[in-house]
Amino acid sequence: MKPGDCINIPANVKHWHGACKDSWFSHLAIEVKGTDTKNVWLEPVSDEEYNKLK
Repeated sequence: MKPGDCINIPANVKHWHGACKDSWFSHLAIEVKGTDTKNVWLEPVSDEEYNKLK
């Protein structure tokens, strides 16, 4: 992701977001009310997996 990017994740789509160990990450999330809508996160990554991210 780059500054100014807009990412749309539909309701009930399993996803993950985060930063690499040598970078920062911040975001603004907007949630729209509806029926059968929820945020679904992927499982946490291990320290070994995280340290491989670039």
